[in-house]
Amino acid sequence: MSSPPKTATDLGPVVDAIRSHDRFLVTTHENPDGDALGSILAAKLGLEQLGKDVAMYLSGDTPLPREYAWMPFGNLRRQVPADAHERVLLALDCANESRLGPDPEVLASAPLVVNVDHHHDNTRFGAVNLVVGEASSTGEIVRDLFSALDVELTPEIAEALYIAVVTDTGRFQYTNTTPKALRLAAELVEAGADVHKIFQDVYESVQFAKLKLLARALERAQIYEGGRLVVSYLLRDDFAEVGAAEPYSEGIIDYLRAVEGADMAALIREPPRGDSPARRVSLRASTDELDVSAIARRSGEGGGHRQAAGFSSDESIEEITEFIRREFAAATDGDAA
Repeated sequence: MSSPPKTATDLGPVVDAIRSHDRFLVTTHENPDGDALGSILAAKLGLEQLGKDVAMYLSGDTPLPREYAWMPFGNLRRQVPADAHERVLLALDCANESRLGPDPEVLASAPLVVNVDHHHDNTRFGAVNLVVGEASSTGEIVRDLFSALDVELTPEIAEALYIAVVTDTGRFQYTNTTPKALRLAAELVEAGADVHKIFQDVYESVQFAKLKLLARALERAQIYEGGRLVVSYLLRDDFAEVGAAEPYSEGIIDYLRAVEGADMAALIREPPRGDSPARRVSLRASTDELDVSAIARRSGEGGGHRQAAGFSSDESIEEITEFIRREFAAATDGDAA
C-alpha cells in the first residue's frame, strides 16, 4: 500500500531539504517583527551548527525596530546576494511571496524555495511548504525542526527563539498562548535565554519619539459601531516632526485594541519616506470569533493571522476607514443583536 501524501504540516520534507543542501539564504517579511527576526537569527545559528553556509537577507533599507537592534544582526544583508542563485531560499514567517519584497530575483533565482510559517492563510509559495497554523509562532516551528535535526539549543539560539515566542504571543497573553508555547518558553529559559534582559531590551527601551508618535495616534483615535471598532492614523509628517522611523509605529495598535468594548482596532499609517504603497494598515481583533485576516485579504493586498493582520492601499485615509467600517459591520452582522 502506498504511503499517504505528505501534508503542509509534515516536518520531513523540510528536514530532508536542509540535510541535502549546504548553502542557504534565510529571509523573512518586510518590516519584520520579533517572531520574524528571532526566527531567522535562530535558523542561521542552527544551520551553521549543522555546518551549513548561511546568509541572512532582509528586503529594503528601513532600519530594524529599535527594540530588536541589540540582536546580533551585524551580517544581515539588505541587498540580494550575488550568489543567491546558488542558495536554497528559506523563507520564515512570510505568508505570501509579495511580502518578501519587490526584488523578484529572491524567488526566481533560488534553486529551491522552502516556506516555513504559521499564518493560516499562507499561500504555499514554496516548492516545500511547512505551514502550521496552530503554532504560536514561526519560532515554535523552527524549534520543532531543530529537534528533528538534532540541533543543540545553545543560549544564543534559545534567546532568539524566546524573542520569537514572547513577542508573537503578546508576552503570553494572546489566544495563541498554548500549553506547548508555555512549555517551549520554559525549555528556552532552561537553555539559557535571559528573560529579564529580553524584557528590558524589547519592552522597556522605548524611544521618546515613539511616545510622541503614540500620542498622535491616540489623539486621532475614533470609535465606531457603538465602540466596537477603534480606528486611528499616522501621517507622513508625524514621523518627520517627532523624528521617528516607520518601525516606531510597531505596537501602537495594541493600545487601540485595549479600549474597553473594542472588538477590533485599525491603525492606518503613511510610510515616512513616501514609498509605494501610499498607506499601510494594521488590524487587530480582541476576540477569536473575528477573523481580521479575512478583512485584510478582501482589500486585495493583505493577510495575516485571525487576530492580527494587515494590508496595503493607495486609497485615502477616509476611503480606507470606510472600507474597514463596512467590512467590520459585515463580519459582525448580527453579533450585536
